[in-house]
Amino acid sequence: MPLIPEEPQIHESAQGPRATPASGRTAPTPRPVPGPRPAAPSRPGRPGPLRPAPPVQRTPRDAAAKPGPSGPAVGAAAPAAPQIQLIPASAQGALDAAEEAVDLLLDSGRAPSDVLVITTGEQHPWATHELSFGEASYWAQHDALDDVFYTDATIAARATSRPVVVVAVNGGSEAAAASALSLAHSRAGTLLIVCGDPQQINSVLGAGV
Repeated sequence: MPLIPEEPQIHESAQGPRATPASGRTAPTPRPVPGPRPAAPSRPGRPGPLRPAPPVQRTPRDAAAKPGPSGPAVGAAAPAAPQIQLIPASAQGALDAAEEAVDLLLDSGRAPSDVLVITTGEQHPWATHELSFGEASYWAQHDALDDVFYTDATIAARATSRPVVVVAVNGGSEAAAASALSLAHSRAGTLLIVCGDPQQINSVLGAGV
């Protein structure tokens, strides 16, 4: 037989006056105060335990941007080849022609840091002067991207890409010219300007540069 908890003693002032039972009637037996109820199990109508929110659905635009596993892989678009301009000049005048081309580029609004100049023969005087302070200082100016940078074909592979590359074919062997033009083509972002003998340049360019 289960035990019935005793009714807690409550002071009469807190309970208030009790009603006197009517004569001839037995006073009702006070009901026991139930103890704490165990937690009721969750019902369909009550919210159950919290669950993590479902992932946000992708919008149609996001879904199109990322194809599913069954869709074809979309590769990155190949960079466009730079435009090539030829400025006829002799080997002796190629460096002057390159200087004029640089001046026109700067006058047209190009930033100095957009331009890389490569020589195939004698170095540009600026490169000769800066290299006299050591290669570390010389290449630090290249990496700073503060100005037009001049280099020659023998060390130009260290130079990184720039929007415009100007090549002065001012001497050196035909193999050196071909190597310089091939390198310049790979470093030019949008424009490659070549100053030199048109016949020599066209033969190199026609070889697939």
